[in-house]
Amino acid sequence: MEKLNLTVIREFVLLGLTSSAEQQHPLSMLFLFMYLVTVLGNMFIILTTGFDSGLHSPMYFFLSNLAFVDICFTSTTVPKMVVNILTDRRTISFASCLTQLFFFISFVNMDSLLLCVMAYDRYVAIGHPLHYTTIMNPRLCIQLVAGLWVVTYLHALLHTVLITHLSFCASNVIHNFFCDLNPLLQLSCSDVSFNVLVIFTVGGLLALTPLICILISYVLIFSTILKITSTEGKQRAFSTCVCHLSVVVLFYGTAIAVYFRPSSSHTPESDTLSAVMYSVVTPMLNPFIYTLRNRAMKRALQKMLCRCTAFQQLL
Repeated sequence: MEKLNLTVIREFVLLGLTSSAEQQHPLSMLFLFMYLVTVLGNMFIILTTGFDSGLHSPMYFFLSNLAFVDICFTSTTVPKMVVNILTDRRTISFASCLTQLFFFISFVNMDSLLLCVMAYDRYVAIGHPLHYTTIMNPRLCIQLVAGLWVVTYLHALLHTVLITHLSFCASNVIHNFFCDLNPLLQLSCSDVSFNVLVIFTVGGLLALTPLICILISYVLIFSTILKITSTEGKQRAFSTCVCHLSVVVLFYGTAIAVYFRPSSSHTPESDTLSAVMYSVVTPMLNPFIYTLRNRAMKRALQKMLCRCTAFQQLL
């Protein structure tokens, strides 16, 4: 009977950002602009950290990985949403919906875990500066990033497989602009209690563990900063953490608002707004946060722009 129900709905309808048809096109253009800004801003970070030898350090290695993940993160949802609105075709096949869900979960978890690793990197740099290069060696950095990809893919695969075992036999309208866990669970005719349990246990463990590690890292960082005698030294140490801490607050605040509040408080409008914040706004703001407040990044960007200008003049 379950297999029969699974074949009833072969595609879903994505309502988009709002129920108002008049607002859909202006909003889609706005999000297309935000997407292009996100891609260009994060590509600048990747290119700058790659070409400037002064930025070949663990801190900027993790930052370039975060920039790559942010590009993939927004590319999973925004282009499909814009195309659907412009072509007035709001449907997405069941297989495409599961594929989007898989990559979305992978990238959102990768963002979270990278922020955790970056917090540990800052703790080692400030708390153990003499041993920093020994502890955060290139081999360890590569192993950490590779391990994070394995963990995130396995977690995404778990949720995706569980969704395939649900029946969808009633409404196929998703009150969101992409396929996410909560909207899909709300549409299912099956008992989703096990899926919800997995979200709050496995998903909660994968989300809260990095957050707890980040908090512990910053407690240790601030305690170390307070021991620094010079005011200039304190300001320099604190400035290296402000950018990362801003991104952490923005990312975790919106993500927790979506996934870890009672199901009774979920509304399509609040879920869509929160999803927009952590899946579109945060990746767009990350390049500005890390470049405008980071002197090394600003110098590297200026060097790269000067090289590009000189190259154009030669041509």
